[in-house]
Amino acid sequence: MSGSNRPADTDGLRLGLDDGVATVTLINTKRKNAITTQMWGDLATAFRWIASSDAVRSVVITGDGDEFCSGADLGEGPEGHWLAHMRYVNNACLALHAVPQPTIARVDGIAAGAGLNLALGCDLLVASERARFSEIFSRRGLSIDFGGSWFLPRRVGLHKAKELALLAPIIDAAEAERIGLVNKVVPVAELDEAVSAWARQLADGPPIALAQTKALLDTSSTSTLAQSLAAEAAAQSVNFGTADTAEAIAAFLQKRTPTFRGR
Repeated sequence: MSGSNRPADTDGLRLGLDDGVATVTLINTKRKNAITTQMWGDLATAFRWIASSDAVRSVVITGDGDEFCSGADLGEGPEGHWLAHMRYVNNACLALHAVPQPTIARVDGIAAGAGLNLALGCDLLVASERARFSEIFSRRGLSIDFGGSWFLPRRVGLHKAKELALLAPIIDAAEAERIGLVNKVVPVAELDEAVSAWARQLADGPPIALAQTKALLDTSSTSTLAQSLAAEAAAQSVNFGTADTAEAIAAFLQKRTPTFRGR
């Protein structure tokens, strides 16, 4: 599929595509980009389009202005039962996790609650030095959601995850980097450059191989070594049948930079 049928921008979400890099921007600036009911649906739609588009090679998720996302917009209630609403919210989480392309969370300002877990659902997380993080749920009388119970222990380990989820501290970027919650922290003025550099490197990489590596890592914690080895062997068999792998080997032998086309 091509990128020609990209979903239209909405009041709460902007979806851009520039030379293979898709950028998903949350827009609810007055509420620190809190996610409304409409925005959950918009996110699911955006992620599904990205997953099906061969025009997208890497993905950046960010917030409008100086904040990433303060979580769900609690100022509005669901139209029906809360359980049905949560299933609707979860569709966006599942759609993000199903994206085969590498994803990067660009975090400036606050990332709290479901906003933090949206960032943790990405493959890489780059934060500005003024970023702040919190699994804020218990302060609101809520339990963790949007995949936080799954993403958080995989990032920081079970005991640290319990500390962050049960006590709900607000931690700064330096602490988030120290405990492995984020991949990289940079000065505010360098945030766009740092994210762009990684997004460009990923977009220029071999998409089939990268997608398979991502899938192998995502399933590693629930696979035996034998299962992982078998999956790796199957993935390499796919890779050696692609033009991209042949191009990479030829470029290596010819001492030049390969050009990957996703074939």
